[in-house]
Amino acid sequence: MGLRAWTRAKLGMGASGADLPIQELRFTVLDTELTGLDERRDDIISIGALHMQGSRIELGNTFQELVKPGAILDGRTVVIHGITPSELEARPPIEEVLASFTEYAEGTVLVGHCLSLDLGFLNRDARRFRRAPFRNAAVDTLSLYGWLRRRSSDHPAFTLDLPAPSLFDLAAAFEIPVEASHSAIGDAYVTAQLFQRFLPLLQQAGVGTLAGLRRVGNPRRQLANLAASDGHTHF
Repeated sequence: MGLRAWTRAKLGMGASGADLPIQELRFTVLDTELTGLDERRDDIISIGALHMQGSRIELGNTFQELVKPGAILDGRTVVIHGITPSELEARPPIEEVLASFTEYAEGTVLVGHCLSLDLGFLNRDARRFRRAPFRNAAVDTLSLYGWLRRRSSDHPAFTLDLPAPSLFDLAAAFEIPVEASHSAIGDAYVTAQLFQRFLPLLQQAGVGTLAGLRRVGNPRRQLANLAASDGHTHF
């Protein structure tokens, strides 16, 4: 088995590799911009991502691509992400971008804020074009924050009176500068810095392996929490 295949097997959905320490893990921190939040009719218009090796952010190998959508952009979403229809007219369709992003993320653990939303759209489009869904191990920074807040109440950043703080709420609490909010690559970089802040706190709390990260950062658990709360997300 080659190195890439071994790594992919270790970081996939199976139990193998569960005991890998965090510093040996390779992460893809991602964010998407969308025409809206309805998977039945909305589309991805931008994907931004960067790699981390353990707690080290790699800025020399980023992924950023605009996508020509099938859905129509309206004024409400353009105000949020600042991407206009004319900017997308000549961009590649999601089928092409998805192939490139799949290769970029191969063999890594996916990390995002409210990651289930991003994965929902990515996997919907994978099914649409008869591609395999993303089976990477996945970690949600909002889930990590909720888990840490229950154990680190004395830390000032964990005193926010919000059930589901946005990415930018948490960036402010952890003194992370935000220069390009609501661009996919800008938000991915903020998410990576937030994740970087969480890692030593997680290790102090006894979470030091892939299995531990997946347990406390499960994106599906956070999606259920959000559905039952009145909190707001990063949109």
